[in-house]
Amino acid sequence: MVVSQGAFAVMVFTDRWFLAQIDAVHVASAMGGGVAAFFSMSLFIGLISYANALVAQYHGAGQMQRCPRVVTQGVIIAVCALPLLALIGIGMGQAFPHLGHDPLQVPLERAYYYTLMAGSFFQLIKICLASYFVGIGRTQVVMAVNIAGICLNIPLTWTLIFGRMGMPELGIVGAALGTIVAQFLVIGLYLTIYFHRQHRLRFAVMDSFVLDKGVMRRYLRLGTPSALESFMNTATFNIFLLMFQGYGVVQGASMAIVFNWDMLSFVPMMGLSIGVMTLIGRFVGAEDMERANQVISSGFILALSYSGLLALLFLIFRVELVEVFATDDAYFDEIRTLAPMMMIGLCTYMMADAVILIASGVLRGAGDTRWIMFTSTSLHWLMLVAQYFVIVRWKMDPLVSWWVFVAMLLTISTAYAVRLYRGRWRHPERLARVMQE
Repeated sequence: MVVSQGAFAVMVFTDRWFLAQIDAVHVASAMGGGVAAFFSMSLFIGLISYANALVAQYHGAGQMQRCPRVVTQGVIIAVCALPLLALIGIGMGQAFPHLGHDPLQVPLERAYYYTLMAGSFFQLIKICLASYFVGIGRTQVVMAVNIAGICLNIPLTWTLIFGRMGMPELGIVGAALGTIVAQFLVIGLYLTIYFHRQHRLRFAVMDSFVLDKGVMRRYLRLGTPSALESFMNTATFNIFLLMFQGYGVVQGASMAIVFNWDMLSFVPMMGLSIGVMTLIGRFVGAEDMERANQVISSGFILALSYSGLLALLFLIFRVELVEVFATDDAYFDEIRTLAPMMMIGLCTYMMADAVILIASGVLRGAGDTRWIMFTSTSLHWLMLVAQYFVIVRWKMDPLVSWWVFVAMLLTISTAYAVRLYRGRWRHPERLARVMQE
């Protein structure tokens, strides 16, 4: 799962590196449009991706025939989401001119956003299938499929952005189109394995194409808090990002560069978090909390070791890492000053990210999604209120805003660690309620 999520990080990283060969405005626009697209899909992504924990719980309990039924319920949810995604896409697309961004940035952001939203349904299906295979422990499948996707995406994106090998020169739209085309390949590979005879017979796949009210109730009861948390947190982050980009192209591009390097830490650890959630869900279903404790210890050792080493490297080579995205326009002289300072903040919160991701993986796998929703959402919105005064009302320096963001992540990591340590989530009666349909 670390390799799988790392492949996604490499894909996004290379997309933005290609766009940096055009100018800094394209880099900032890809950041704004990409985050807006994720925000628009986040409610449904948060809900559908909870298929991972559900499948793992059924798998651990030995209820194999229930596992593919989770996929069917996820597809039903994705189909029902289509009208809402269309309305959200139209509304958000019309909002870009009113966000105070540089006039050069707005049409690029909007074009990138609309293209990604056109493929939103396929994104949800891909997430549902990936969550299923992780839930049954076939993580090698997810890794192989994601690597195949990136092997198509990177060269295709290069040809579409710059108009190579007979392809039209589409610029930022080409970056989004490359992502969508790669999704078709990924979905096709997942379905090939899903309907393979051996897998089909073992999990009774052909009997799963029904609306299973019991599975759907569990999906909605446990997944909705996770979905709302994802949506609300993405909303706060998106609003913060948009407010921060209101400082100008220099600040927006600096943030895009820093978050590009952040992905090399955060996204692979998301894979580790998914693995932790899967194993915790399996051992909750099997009522084996001793093994669950081993998962927690192993998860923290791996995450803190990885993020700690990377934070040290980022701190030492922060200037050189920013120079990787150097552009030939006038903006980069100022970016060269601001972005390395923001990299120090990144190094500060990377260990906090590790704690958040492992702790949240444990709590989600155990079904403690309501507590996560209330705690994380409250702290994110508190940060947003502080950012409103720092950026809009008091017009303080961008670095002040950045350190407020860092402080929020440190606070969330502390809250998650305390929840995990106190252990209310592991009480037998609570776990029994989680497994009820």
